[in-house]
Amino acid sequence: MSSIENMLGRERTITALGMAAVVTLSWFYLWTGAGIGMSALEMTTVTLFPHRLADSAGSMDPSLPAVILMWWTMMIAMMTPAAAPLILLYRRVMRHYGALEARSAIPSMVLLAGYLTAWLAFSIGAASLQKMLQPTGLISVMMLWSKSAPLSAIVLAVAGAYQFLPLKRACLKQCRSPVKVLTAHWRPGVTGSFLLGVRHGIYCVGCCWLLMALLFVGGIMNLVWIAALSLFVFVEKILPDGERVGRVLGVVLIAWAGTTLLV
Repeated sequence: MSSIENMLGRERTITALGMAAVVTLSWFYLWTGAGIGMSALEMTTVTLFPHRLADSAGSMDPSLPAVILMWWTMMIAMMTPAAAPLILLYRRVMRHYGALEARSAIPSMVLLAGYLTAWLAFSIGAASLQKMLQPTGLISVMMLWSKSAPLSAIVLAVAGAYQFLPLKRACLKQCRSPVKVLTAHWRPGVTGSFLLGVRHGIYCVGCCWLLMALLFVGGIMNLVWIAALSLFVFVEKILPDGERVGRVLGVVLIAWAGTTLLV
């Protein structure tokens, strides 16, 4: 193996370790409460029907910036692993094009920054929706899970139906084909890296935004739901049978919605 290949292998390792550090720090921040005044462990429970749980006394009203940061940290923790194939393949594609940037980990991290910027836009919308829902009593002001069977059923049913829609399949196809995305949309320079990350992030948001909306059912800071969604997203995007698993989940979510209205 040449010295250049050794260098590229080392830089890929540095990139992987950098992403692992980002994910670890994000999970730690969530575990400690994400700045909203209550630890995620205290806000975690295992139940299929959160609306039947007794609400906890008290309330909290963090600022909108704090809620945006909480959502964005969740998205970083949940979605960065699913973006790893794209990030790690990026330098290989740059080398194919003969880009000098292939010798540095910086463009890959800029690509990740662009990807996470798309999820920041989603987080702003989700946080704004949370702030609107809390005063209505539809979600717990303390535990941040659904208190309404109709709300839970609607979110579950819509998320399940979305798994079968052409838009979902089109976005998922892009997410599952990082090599095609890189070869079709690669552009030189730091700006090119960032814009490529944004483009891929938009596809990823289009693929997963309704799955993330399930947190309004199970609890926005419920670690069990966050971990389960993280695992599913990874399986759907990475594993060979991911698309089939996604369709199975769609059926499960629709059945779950119907059951929610009956219990």
